[in-house]
Amino acid sequence: MQNKLKAYLKTTELFLKGSSFYRGVVLTVAVILPLIVFNAIDLFVFAPAIALGTFLNAPSDVPGSLRRKINGIFISIALTMLVTFIILLTKPIFALLVIAITILSFGISLISVYGFRASLISFSGLLAIVLALAIDKPDIKSIAIHVSLLGLGGLWYLSFSLFANWIFPKKDDDQLLSDTLQLTGQFLKVRAKLLVKPNKREKFSKKALILQTQISEKHETLRELLLEGRKRSGRSHSNERRLLIFISLVDIFELALANSLDYSKIDSLFGLRKKHLNSFKKMNKEMGKHLIALSELLIKKGELPNIEIFNDIYKETDKAILDYVAEISLPKAREGAISLRNLQDYQKQLLQEVKAIRRVLTKVKNNSKAFLKTKESVPFLTSQDYRFNILLQHFSLKSPMLRHALRLTIAIIFGFLLGSLLDLKNAYWIILTIIVIMRPNYGLTKERSKNRIIGTIIGAVIATAIVLITQNTIIYMVLAVISLTFAFSLIQQSYKAGAAFITLNIVFVYALIDPNAFTVIQYRVIDTVLGAGIAVLANYLLFPSWEYKNLDSVILNVITTNSDYLEATKHLYHNKEENSLEYKVSRKKAFLAMSNLNAAFQRLTQDPKSKQKESALIYDMVTLNHTILSAIASIGSYVLNHNTTPASEEFDTIIKDITSSLKHAASKLGHNETAHFSEEKEIHKAHEKLQKRYNNLSLKRDSDIEAGQTEIDNKTLLNLQEAHLISNQLLWLKSLSVNLNNVTLKYKSVFN
Repeated sequence: MQNKLKAYLKTTELFLKGSSFYRGVVLTVAVILPLIVFNAIDLFVFAPAIALGTFLNAPSDVPGSLRRKINGIFISIALTMLVTFIILLTKPIFALLVIAITILSFGISLISVYGFRASLISFSGLLAIVLALAIDKPDIKSIAIHVSLLGLGGLWYLSFSLFANWIFPKKDDDQLLSDTLQLTGQFLKVRAKLLVKPNKREKFSKKALILQTQISEKHETLRELLLEGRKRSGRSHSNERRLLIFISLVDIFELALANSLDYSKIDSLFGLRKKHLNSFKKMNKEMGKHLIALSELLIKKGELPNIEIFNDIYKETDKAILDYVAEISLPKAREGAISLRNLQDYQKQLLQEVKAIRRVLTKVKNNSKAFLKTKESVPFLTSQDYRFNILLQHFSLKSPMLRHALRLTIAIIFGFLLGSLLDLKNAYWIILTIIVIMRPNYGLTKERSKNRIIGTIIGAVIATAIVLITQNTIIYMVLAVISLTFAFSLIQQSYKAGAAFITLNIVFVYALIDPNAFTVIQYRVIDTVLGAGIAVLANYLLFPSWEYKNLDSVILNVITTNSDYLEATKHLYHNKEENSLEYKVSRKKAFLAMSNLNAAFQRLTQDPKSKQKESALIYDMVTLNHTILSAIASIGSYVLNHNTTPASEEFDTIIKDITSSLKHAASKLGHNETAHFSEEKEIHKAHEKLQKRYNNLSLKRDSDIEAGQTEIDNKTLLNLQEAHLISNQLLWLKSLSVNLNNVTLKYKSVFN
């Protein structure tokens, strides 16, 4: 019980010191301040519109480059002003109003094709429709004044947000780094379980895929924040420190993916002797816990966790290898022992990255990791294409975004007409619920609907209890401000909790205006349930976009980027100095493509069971592509972190064949020309030569042992490890690429 209380207090402290709560406080102050100031100077009549403009233009203020943030808010201000003007102008004529809502809803929804920040600007535009419906302005002059004040509120929010960012300039950076450290720690802990729990591998593999997607998304945002910021304001010590942590996190992520073992081989090698793997599992688990502990230090002050435990565990891994060799005896134990040595080597590299992060956190100068040159950072930034052609490309019913725009527009119009027909009080809440809940994906819409209804009911119950206990307007005012802050803070982290606080805020605000708060509570619940129901039904019935229909291009992109990544790995093996940057850029693209496929598969699992067509086959496609990525990363990571022998002709021959095999699989999805394959005899001969090199090194080592040289020198060990890893990974990749072609053929026959 005491441990649970400590954990709860720690979580609460991290939340209150985090950027989400800070952003909630900033937005609350920005909304409340105009009300207080204008009330003090007897001009309160202008304050609500300014506060409304502040609230309307806050959504696009999300972590990212300062330039995009400012541009986003300016576009949001212009859009919300235009939308409000049109709605208020057409409001007196019902038919004209319906036409205006239809055109605006559809057009604004399509803005989302330009990325995440654009989708938030789109949300502001849709929200402007709802809030304009809640306001009555009798003439063009009052409309013009209201719209101008909305724009002023938006500019006020931008100014206040920039001021808040100036006070705590690195709040978002630290929060994102902290979140990424925590997710990476969780990922390492899951990888530890994969090693020794064969019966639960599928469960843990799916969890690992979800974490990979989340980590990749965080990496993209951090690239924009840290690298764009570096381009704009130059290098500073604090920026470099954060960048060093980020680089170490990327390296840890690659190392973890690179060590996605062939678990069937691990099981056959160790069988019932899993005890020899326990210390390796413990090392991964402890490093995961260590990263989570370090993540907390970016948010709150504290001492670095003890690192001595890793020395003890490392000795345990050494002993585990010796015990395994003693139990099985050489040469039979060689392959298992080398696998354990490779695993130990990987964990040693991981530990070096963990120590590098510790050094940065303790502000140790002259850090050994080289600084990234500014010009080298440019290829790592993902630029958003804002050309008009992007919008035109989506004018097809094959586009999920166009289907979503049509679906959302029809749902909004239906909700508006239903509210008008039933003459519901505050019927625009139905539209608000639809806008907030509805997503292109059915599963997410359903989940948000459920959380919205539960959150609203929880908020309504709490509000009812408070209203029954007291009718004190001062208490209502204080609770309205507090609930507003928590609503803004929690809406991204926990939609259910955010919905509860939004309901509390609305009830207390209305309670200040209308003493009969119970009516507000009643209609709030009714409108929310109606809006949620319409959103779910619309997603299911209107132009449904089931995920299995949208997978071709995502899978094609993964296979293509994996092929490019393998080619870049070959170049890296030939010359590390010249090809390191090309390798890392290709790695980033391959990781992102895989993350998109993982996310698509997660969305597929949220669709109704009847719409999860051939989910087992699709899961095979996902896991095969993921395993191929991991095998490539394993070779690349080894080459990048070790002194290696020159790449052989056999290596190039096999890589060329695997690349051709991947391109052949891609051609089946993209209807391109079939790739050229090497002669099978040539490939077989190349594999034999690579295997022979490993066998010769093994025989030489056997001779040394027979001669009494039981201690292996470092050079021989590294040569054995390299020959074993390269030979096995290439053989594995060849097998995986053949399997991928077979599964792709089956996939195309099923879905075409």
